[in-house]
Amino acid sequence: MKDKPHEMDEAKLAGLIDMESTFNGDLTFKGSFRIEGQFKGTITSDSLLVIGEKGRVEADIKVGQLVINGEIKGTLQASDRVEIHNRGRVFGTIVTPRLIVEEGAFLDASCRTQPVSAAGREAKEPAGA
Repeated sequence: MKDKPHEMDEAKLAGLIDMESTFNGDLTFKGSFRIEGQFKGTITSDSLLVIGEKGRVEADIKVGQLVINGEIKGTLQASDRVEIHNRGRVFGTIVTPRLIVEEGAFLDASCRTQPVSAAGREAKEPAGA
C-alpha cells in the first residue's frame, strides 16, 4: 500500500513538549514538532505535528500532517493527512484530504475528506468542464 504511516525524522525535530510539561496558549512552528506532555490552545503550522503516546492535547489545529498516538480533542485540520495510530484517541472534528486509522485506534469525531488541491484545481478548470 502506498500510504504507509509517516516516519518522523527525529534529527529534523524543531520542538518538543515533553511528558513533564504543560503548555497553554498559541503554538506556531516550522519543521516537525512533538507533544508528549499536555497542551491546550491553538496550533498552526504547514509542517508535521506528532502527538506522542503520553500526549494530551485540547486544541484547534491547522497543520500539514498530523500523527496521533496519544489523546486529542478539538477541531483538526491537515492539508496533507491525518494518521491515527492504534493507541490514538480522537474526539472532535477532522478535515483532511487523507485519513488513516489503524486498527485499535479510538475515534469519536465527525470526519470530512476532500481533494488535496480542490481550490487550485477548480481555478484551473474552465467553466462547464
